[in-house]
Order: sequence, then C-alpha cells, then structure tokens
Amino acid sequence: MTKVAVVTGSNKGIGLAIVRALCKQFEGDVYVTARDKGRGEDAVKALTSEGLKPKFHQLDINDLSSITTAAAFFKDTYGGVDVLVNNAGIAFKMADPAPFPVQAEVTLQTNFFATRDMLTHFVPLMKPGGRVVNVSSFVGSRTLNQCSKELQARFRSEDITEDELVELMKRFVEKTKSDQHKEDGWPQTAYGVSKTGLTVLSMILARRLSKERPQDNILLNACCPGWVRTDMAGDKAPKSPDEGAITPVYLALLPPGATEPHGRFVSDKEVQSW
Repeated sequence: MTKVAVVTGSNKGIGLAIVRALCKQFEGDVYVTARDKGRGEDAVKALTSEGLKPKFHQLDINDLSSITTAAAFFKDTYGGVDVLVNNAGIAFKMADPAPFPVQAEVTLQTNFFATRDMLTHFVPLMKPGGRVVNVSSFVGSRTLNQCSKELQARFRSEDITEDELVELMKRFVEKTKSDQHKEDGWPQTAYGVSKTGLTVLSMILARRLSKERPQDNILLNACCPGWVRTDMAGDKAPKSPDEGAITPVYLALLPPGATEPHGRFVSDKEVQSW
C-alpha cells in the first residue's frame, strides 16, 4: 500500500513549504489540501513546475463534512494516513479593527476547535508508525506564562482531559464577551490562547495514543516553525517558509522505531520545556 502524507492549509506559506520538502523526502504520495480548490490546484501546478509530484484534495478544516469526506477518501484510497501535518491556522493583524471577542471566537474556532475536529477524525486513521505534527507557536508558550497560576497548573498537568481543555477554551471565548477574561486569569491574546490550547491538546492525545495503541509507535507532537515570512506574519520575519518547514518536516519524518519526541513541544528540532 502506498504511503500518504496530508498537510492542511498548504496552498501557500509554511504549509506549501512543508509539502515541497515532503515531496523531496517522503516516500509516498503527498497531498496539498486547501479550502479553495482553485488555490490548491495552483499550488500543485507551482510545485509540479519545480519537478515535484504532489496531489490535491479539498479540505476546509472549519467544515466538518469536508473533514469527514477527506477522511473517508484517505481511508478508502490508502487504508489510512502515514503523516498528518495540521498546519492550517489564522491570526488577526495587530491593526485589525475587529472587536476582541470576535477575534477570540474566530481564532479559537480555527486554530483550536477545527484543528481538534481534524484530529478527532484523522488520528484513528493513523497507521502504525504514523506521525502527527501540529503546527503551534512559541506565542503559545509565552501565553502560558501569562496565564493565572491556576490556569498554568491545569495546562501543565499530566491529568488534564480533552473535555476539561475544551471547557477552558470555551470559557476564554465566553469571558471575552463580557470583558472579564483578564480577571479570569487570561492574557489579551486570542492567538496565544489558541496555540496554548493546541499544544496542550497535542500532549493529551499523545498520552492517549501511548495508552490505547502502545504497539503502534505513532508519534504525535506540537511544534513552532519560528517567525516566518508569510502573509500571516508579514515580511519582517527572519525565516523563509522553507526554513519554517524544517522542524515540522523533521517531526513528520522521525525514523521508524523512534520513540521520541512524543507529546512534546518542539522548536528548532529541540524539545522545549512547557
């Protein structure tokens, strides 16, 4: 059976760079996925002109039916997935006039809740030896340290459940609506909270994989690509997209038989303290 790698939000930026690197280094089919079919197919054309052979499948992580359709396709076509990189994400610009509660709801919806939906439907499809990489951010670890001591303790605990984490993420969004998030222990960053949530979710799901599928040697990690020149981060950032892809690709291609890192937050190929 042909191996397969799936990268979300990969029609541009870091996602596209991850696909480019996987096309060169991964032995199997590599899929560009994007919510917009035209943009996804344009990305495939661009990579094809570089002599690479990616494939395309439509996938909008904010649309549950799109997730389940894609999941069914990869299950039927490949018997599952070997590499999943959850790269799709959003960030409001500093100057964006949208009210903070709107930014909180929209940012958490994509970066946390929609990415969680992807994991809910795709982690069960991961084949033995599979690799799952969630593109998070150092902003998440910085945000963790700005949370109240109580929140920090939960986000660092070994026994936090997925349900508890989901409730905390919902609580943040709710508290922003009445402007009570700061007194509830949250900092003023929706992006940071969304990425804190994604990193903690990665740790929870890694623990679950170790417990429920110990023989399958699936490794699941969160990472920071660094500050990368993209539409999201702007042109002042020091890293190129190809440089930003290095750590996600390293985690996606951890060699067979490797047992770590697993359930970690990784930056510049190094496990970071959480």
